[in-house]
Amino acid sequence: MNGNYPQGGTGMIITIAFRNIFRNFRRTMFCVAAVGIAVFFIVFYSSLIAGALKSMHEVVQVFELGHVRAVSAQYEAESEYSPVQYPAAEGRSLRAVTEQIRAIPGVKAVFPRISAYATLQESLVKHAVLWGLNMEEERKINNFNLTDRNDGLLEGRWPAPDSNECAIGLRFAEKTGLKPGDRIPLKTVSAQFSDKMWAPVISGIFRFDYAKVDAETIIVDFSRLQRLLVLDDAAQQIIVYAGSPKQSGRIAAEMEKILGPGDVITEWRDQYWIVMMNMYEPLFYMIYLVFLIVACFLIVNTITMIIHERIKEIGMMGSLGMTRGEIAGVFFFESLFLAMAGATGGVILGGILTGIGQFFPLRWTAIAGESTFAEMPAANAIFFDFSFAGLLRSWLLGVLTASAFTLFPSLKSAFVEPVEALRR
Repeated sequence: MNGNYPQGGTGMIITIAFRNIFRNFRRTMFCVAAVGIAVFFIVFYSSLIAGALKSMHEVVQVFELGHVRAVSAQYEAESEYSPVQYPAAEGRSLRAVTEQIRAIPGVKAVFPRISAYATLQESLVKHAVLWGLNMEEERKINNFNLTDRNDGLLEGRWPAPDSNECAIGLRFAEKTGLKPGDRIPLKTVSAQFSDKMWAPVISGIFRFDYAKVDAETIIVDFSRLQRLLVLDDAAQQIIVYAGSPKQSGRIAAEMEKILGPGDVITEWRDQYWIVMMNMYEPLFYMIYLVFLIVACFLIVNTITMIIHERIKEIGMMGSLGMTRGEIAGVFFFESLFLAMAGATGGVILGGILTGIGQFFPLRWTAIAGESTFAEMPAANAIFFDFSFAGLLRSWLLGVLTASAFTLFPSLKSAFVEPVEALRR
């Protein structure tokens, strides 16, 4: 080779390949743009889906299971009715059980909770859910408002301990026309199957940006609801929060030892929708690959055209002593550089968009409709999940897939006979 190239070896091949990508600027830009657009969509959609999954995880952990939940086996069998006559750890002191669970290494907090249906009177809304919480303690652990990352209180105050007060969601207040200071006459059923008539005073209005809770939930102090439902020293659910969600499996195993076979212990990751979305995760990657494969065909066609256009050049390289592996390497590295340039551009553009998007939530229910999420644990606000690890994965996926698709045309160039090539 002439003096412009390193004398043999990989360095020579890489240098030739790098210079070749500038020989046809328009064709190079088409290839780079194709891979770049594909990688951009991978970054965008993977970040959006990761953000949606993260939001779903948060909803399940805050509003449903914590990191680990304990309920009685009878409650689990009839959970769609939210029965209150089947307390967790039945026959044992709630205080003693919670202290035992709190002593498990990694446990951050233990909260008893109650969820019961109520029938409303003198209201346009006929049914609601009474949610018994120790709000003073729970908001030290949880940000109930999933968008603003606070306790979600908009007006008034939370119900005082053991008081005849309640707080209602903003959507509930809008549908009923109720405001702080008004009473809500309602009827519920106690653990002894007796009707309980109650008219708590509204002390505050909240917005959690979770449509299901904002539209149908009445928050009541746990101790007051416990007494109203005649649960004595018991709770329908025991919710446990860990220092890290990854510790939930070990904590669940320890809780099973404490509570025994009469109770059902559920980790947050075993929730139906969490399991379902995890099952769909491979499908998401298949969709990403479709974007890439379409883009890769443009590179394959380009490299194939380059080989035909440079057929005499390939023959000359062979006659000057380059091996078949070196000739194939030139075209492979040329396509690799194109893939790397396109993937880098796509990652930069996607990273900027998702980096900004992590601070501005998408109003998912405004796009898909509130009824779409009536059963799913999905919040209205979904943030893009920006991470450098995710950008790196997208870049590698783009480069490796594009490179794999160009192996065949690159190897094809190596089997062009020099004498035949120079005759054309």
